Amino acid sequence: MKKLYFLAALCAFTSTIFAQQKSETDSTIVKKSNNDTIRIGSILIIKKNKRSNNDSMTIIKDGSEVKRNKKTSTNYFIVDVGFANWDDQTNYSPTPSNIINRPGTPGFNGEDLKLRGGKSANVNLWIFMQKIKLAKENVNLKYGLGVEWHNYNFRSQTSFRESGILPNGSGLGTNAPFIFRDSISFSKNKLNLKYVSVPLMLNFATNKKKGTPRLSASIGVSAGYLIRERNKQNSNDRGKQKNQGDYDLERFKFSYIGELGLGPVRLYGSYSPKSIFEKGLNIRPYALGVRFSNW
Repeated sequence: MKKLYFLAALCAFTSTIFAQQKSETDSTIVKKSNNDTIRIGSILIIKKNKRSNNDSMTIIKDGSEVKRNKKTSTNYFIVDVGFANWDDQTNYSPTPSNIINRPGTPGFNGEDLKLRGGKSANVNLWIFMQKIKLAKENVNLKYGLGVEWHNYNFRSQTSFRESGILPNGSGLGTNAPFIFRDSISFSKNKLNLKYVSVPLMLNFATNKKKGTPRLSASIGVSAGYLIRERNKQNSNDRGKQKNQGDYDLERFKFSYIGELGLGPVRLYGSYSPKSIFEKGLNIRPYALGVRFSNW
């Protein structure tokens, strides 16, 4: 009889141990109900904002909700549209080394490089921009990768060439790239520059408040590499021409950059403190426009 009682007690004890182990195991089972929701026992994790990759997670445990935001967020395909211009600090006396004056014509001067401000444009496509939180959501580090297009529309007859041969076939005795005042007028005369660029900025933002637009400001630098330079011209005499080549422009472009945002509206600006030409001309470009971004 004692043996029977002992066996019954042992069975009850063993059943209790197995039940506890089973309960503990069940509470740690991961059940993924869909792409945005994960259940770990009694804990439910909900991932939000998947489309913009500005991810956050809501963790529900024992009926209470706790939000955990990721430290890093990414924004893809940001577009800038703005105006381009430059600050000409060239000394035209004596004539810069990359300027050629045609015989019998007045000397080349600053008026020859004046731009049509309303028709000179800057368009940028940032493939991605990433933001890392440094101090909650108020101080962030922003960086990215993209392509910049700068289109400078001239008022004058300025032309760019790779060698010392004028459009009429006459030689100028030079094999170096040069700039000169052409003999005809153009209905369209542009210098188009294309860069691959990497921006790096420190971002400051106010706290999020319901019903109040958030103010943000960013300041930093950008490094660009020139991948195309082209002089595009339209005229009655020569028709449409695209003279693509090497005009002795600097391969690398360093710029100071900034961004100012109020809610969904964002303005951007850039300024290069160094000339974009390797020699002769001292031309420092800048741009200002609107940025289409969701943060």
